[in-house]
Amino acid sequence: MTLVAPAPRFITAGAVAPVKSVQHQAGFWALALGSVGVVYGDIGTRPLYAFQAALQPALAGGVGRGDILGVVSLALWALILVVTVKYVLFLMRADNNGEGGVLSLMALVQRAMTRQTALVFGLGLVGAALFYGDAMITPAISVLSAVDGLRSIPSLKAHIGPDAIIVISVVILLGLFLVQSRGTEKVGKFFGPIMVVWFAVIAGLGVLHIVSEPAVFAAFSPLEAGSFLARHGIVGFSVLGAVFLTVTGAEALYADMGHFRRWPIQASWLYFVLPALMLNYLGQGAFALKALAVAQAAHRPLQDTAWFFEMAPEALRPLLVVLATAATVIASQAVITGAFSLTQQALQLGLLPRMTVRRTSETQSGQIYLPQINWLLLVGVLFLVAVFKSWSNLSEAYGLAVTGTMVVTTTLAFLNERHGWKWSLLLAVGFTAPLFGIDLVFLAANAMKIPSGGWLPLTIGAALMLVMLTWMRGTALLRTRAKTESLPLAEVIAMVGARPPFRAPGTAIFLTSDPCLAPVALMHNLKHNKVLHEKNIILTVRTAETPRVSKPERLYLERLDENFSRATLTFGFMETPNLPRALGMLKEMGLKYDPMTTSFFLGRRTVVARPGRRGMPLWQDKLFVFLTRNAENPTDFFHIPPGRVVEMGTQISV
Repeated sequence: MTLVAPAPRFITAGAVAPVKSVQHQAGFWALALGSVGVVYGDIGTRPLYAFQAALQPALAGGVGRGDILGVVSLALWALILVVTVKYVLFLMRADNNGEGGVLSLMALVQRAMTRQTALVFGLGLVGAALFYGDAMITPAISVLSAVDGLRSIPSLKAHIGPDAIIVISVVILLGLFLVQSRGTEKVGKFFGPIMVVWFAVIAGLGVLHIVSEPAVFAAFSPLEAGSFLARHGIVGFSVLGAVFLTVTGAEALYADMGHFRRWPIQASWLYFVLPALMLNYLGQGAFALKALAVAQAAHRPLQDTAWFFEMAPEALRPLLVVLATAATVIASQAVITGAFSLTQQALQLGLLPRMTVRRTSETQSGQIYLPQINWLLLVGVLFLVAVFKSWSNLSEAYGLAVTGTMVVTTTLAFLNERHGWKWSLLLAVGFTAPLFGIDLVFLAANAMKIPSGGWLPLTIGAALMLVMLTWMRGTALLRTRAKTESLPLAEVIAMVGARPPFRAPGTAIFLTSDPCLAPVALMHNLKHNKVLHEKNIILTVRTAETPRVSKPERLYLERLDENFSRATLTFGFMETPNLPRALGMLKEMGLKYDPMTTSFFLGRRTVVARPGRRGMPLWQDKLFVFLTRNAENPTDFFHIPPGRVVEMGTQISV
């Protein structure tokens, strides 16, 4: 048996044109602008409601200047410690061939540890499952908070009630999800400029009030945050859970690293987005300080209000509402796109049943559309709007899933420090422990929201965990059953050599998950049709622990004899498997391959639940059967022309 690989290609230094610095700079600024539109849409819309939500618990007992400064200080230091230090300066260094995100980090740690562990794999599953709860809540709370700004316009205040806010928000959300199938390549070019205007506007609004109340700069002292928490006890802890809303969306910095690269994302944050957010939170604090002075002069308590919209001049509020709505749509789009990308990774890693993955761009690999995920998210978002009815109610459900994901990410980062970067235990603990402590404090603060809404993302995450665990366990049981009921491929090849069947012209490709066993479709073809093609390829599709694989690593071919060859196609977990296109490399290996004379043989298993079998409980068996029946046809998933496919069916029980 010989191992055949594509001949290496050599490129001389003279064949590569030097990249001009001007072109490099233009590319950098294009990526930086794109990151402002996609990466920061989520966290960039938090000023709409985060400060108001954080100040609300303190208002019940009456607030003073120190309380307002304390809330602003907590928001500023959350942005500095959680987003800037943890994600921008630290976690973005832990990239998996340029890709980020919890599943990429999981794969990176597994590769560094040279073996799969239940702990690492379980952490990856938890982080991925919790992300979907965030993906449902973000569009609902963002759009509701923006549309709620209509009530800050004096001429509309009497005509816009809670029901009108819900109806307008539902119409916007329906439009957002209905256009997903068209892709975002055409409208995406406007995301960056719109968000640049958004950040410039919110920074300008902040400066407008800071100038008249410069004392708000005292919020930069961490003592203000500490003294606020010390004074308010359990109420301060509740405020801390609301303050965490200012940093929700930080995971997007890490997850979208593969699309925009590390330095453009870091530069956009450090030099533009972070200053704009800080100025706005300082401005809202300054505005609240002025409102407090007026209230105290009138001997009445400070009233809750829409601080973000009220700080704008009345004449500009309609335009601000329009801009805020556009920004929240962009933020929602970023989260939906992230859900599509995460699902694609989960499909490639075998965590979920096969689903339809459509590419919506011929030039950008990240532009994909998953119909099932899109409609599930839409149903979930509309359900949230109907049940919670306002952004303030939804804020009680928001944050817990994000903090859970952050705890998982920090834990995986520690394992990467130890096994990937080879840090000493003392250094790894000393660096990660403070970050982990901050995550746990925020997690505990958000856990207080469980009775009032925090149960929702936990329920979504638990349901997805159950689906993933059931799918993985069920597929493992099927592999075990297939291994016990199948013949070794070497025995079948020997039998064919001893008693040659009728030979049909052309090439037959048999897909199998275990290259050492004879595929079910091959056995059925020999048993029922009593025929064997001239050339037969036993094909296995593998998923690498890297986002993408290079061309030389794509296809390996092992020639077993004059009749059979064994091939392995490897795809990265960020890639969409296209078998006919990848198999075109067979010609480079000296094997005749004509797509028009090649037949793909697939073994279709009909799975049935049968009581009494050792494995999963009956209810979980039935769930697995439901998942298999609703999984996408492998013909579509692997992009095989339907006219070249022959399916051989068999029934198997779990």
